[in-house]
Amino acid sequence: MTQALLDTALSLPNRRSGKVRDLYDVQLADGTDALLIIATDRVSAFDVVMQNGLPGRGIILTQISKFWFDHFSDEISHHLISTDIRDVPGLSEAEYSALAGRIMLCRKTQVVPIECIARGYITGSGWKDYQVSGSVCGIQLPAGLRNSDRLAQPLFTPSTKADDGHDENISAAQGADIVGEDLMNWLGEKTLLLYASARDYAAERGIILADTKFEFGQLEGQPEPILIDEIFTPDSSRFWPAEEWEPGREQNSFDKQIVRNYLETVVAEGQWDKSSPGPALPDEVIELSLARYLEAYRLLTGEELAI
Repeated sequence: MTQALLDTALSLPNRRSGKVRDLYDVQLADGTDALLIIATDRVSAFDVVMQNGLPGRGIILTQISKFWFDHFSDEISHHLISTDIRDVPGLSEAEYSALAGRIMLCRKTQVVPIECIARGYITGSGWKDYQVSGSVCGIQLPAGLRNSDRLAQPLFTPSTKADDGHDENISAAQGADIVGEDLMNWLGEKTLLLYASARDYAAERGIILADTKFEFGQLEGQPEPILIDEIFTPDSSRFWPAEEWEPGREQNSFDKQIVRNYLETVVAEGQWDKSSPGPALPDEVIELSLARYLEAYRLLTGEELAI
């Protein structure tokens, strides 16, 4: 197993570091300005980055995104140019080796300031909303739904980002005030079409795609947005084993649920208060979490991934 990559410090311009990814500006050999997205192995929970990461996690997420971008390449334009680290100019051999498998070289876009969420099942924040109001993001739902029930029709529930980086749920009408009615209608239609297609594909492989989120960006001179960021990964979606699905409770997920469960015990024992810095993850939690990510990759792609 590869050693965890927790940080990148490349001699490339305009570095931006998020909780789990690092971004750089890159100029390609043909003069094209591009964006380099590096999926590190950092892991965050409760908006806090842990002291150690999940070795190879960034590779798994990148390869899952690549699979889906390829899968949908005939249906929608996207920002992915290459996942080959050798297409990034100006790096050392050590950097090429460290970053192999975990980068996306992408077209630069003007990001549409709407996060597009499709919900096929009532879970997470949607379930909490429903328990209080009988609705999800302002959309009224039938009475009597249980946690993790499948919805009769998938919902488009947009959100936007506040200045402090936290999501804010909004209505479609509020979204239209931000980006215009035509674009908002396009975002909703495309989000639900992509979700339905991926949901059906995953179902054939024993996976429930409960919900997912997308981001879109606009290229200068092109009327329709393109798909950006990561897509249909365990970090941007809820994947559940279909054979274990049982409405009325929380479901097992192909994501960092094992990490969150462990951290909840740490909090309950008074060893952490969910503030930064996060605690170190024990080896058992790391190994179990990575096994879930790798299982998701195998089921979705039909291939094994060595990390």
